[in-house]
Amino acid sequence: MDIRTIRETVYRWIFAVLAFAALVFLIGIILILFKEAWPFFAQYSAVKALLGQSWYPTASPAEFGMLPLIVASVVVTVGAMAVCVPIGVGSALFLHELAGVRLRAVLKPFIEILSGIPSIVFGFFGMLVIAPFLQNLFGIPTGLNAFTASLVLGIMAVPTVSSLADDALSFVPASFHEASLAVGATRWQTLTRVIVPAAGSGISTAIILGMSRAVGETMTVLMVAGGAAVIPRSIFDPVRPMTSTIASEMGEAMTGSPHYHALFAIGLILFLITLSFNIIAEIVSRRFRLKLGLGR
Repeated sequence: MDIRTIRETVYRWIFAVLAFAALVFLIGIILILFKEAWPFFAQYSAVKALLGQSWYPTASPAEFGMLPLIVASVVVTVGAMAVCVPIGVGSALFLHELAGVRLRAVLKPFIEILSGIPSIVFGFFGMLVIAPFLQNLFGIPTGLNAFTASLVLGIMAVPTVSSLADDALSFVPASFHEASLAVGATRWQTLTRVIVPAAGSGISTAIILGMSRAVGETMTVLMVAGGAAVIPRSIFDPVRPMTSTIASEMGEAMTGSPHYHALFAIGLILFLITLSFNIIAEIVSRRFRLKLGLGR
């Protein structure tokens, strides 16, 4: 065996180890979550915990109703999608189909810069600028509520949706566009009836991953959502999503206590939700690639 063959074998093993390292980390996270969450579900009814409406872990007796936290996460995520989907997909369509080369060269980097801004900066901006503005605008008791959290999270998710949607649009063969124009379709008809349907699966993937980005965000919702562990009656009510609950209470929970294991149970639920989103996104993306003949 010559030196070149030995070197290639070493490189192959190095890259194989690096590739499997991600799998090892994922399995480790799953095992830790299940290990630490299991004592909670072994002691408390899962149905009662998931449907309970009172989260008072320090009360006597403690109450671990997670429904307000789950509802808060759903409300904030849906609100964030209502903000980022039109802006993200709309900006991708504009950049891909309507903007000139120079305008695209200016706008696209600015959109992608948003993804590099730390979440705590978004939180400060939401807490010090957006929250007081909305409080004065709507005359509500506090600007730290589900609406503000949805707005800030939606802005944070725009780069994810826009970049992935733009990639999906770029994968559509140019022949689709040319054929549509050749048969007399207008530019708008080509965009809405040919390009968007052809890239539909990819755009759906962008939206799903943007949703995962919103539901898993911690620091921003901790700062701008209000922190009230109650089921909101209005989008202008303060809420406490699952992520902010874990972040704010884990430092106070005694290791091995029911409160400690309850927080891991929330983490497990959140992990399963985001894992489901990513699996759905991968399935949709794979169908999109097969549809366009881009590989298996």
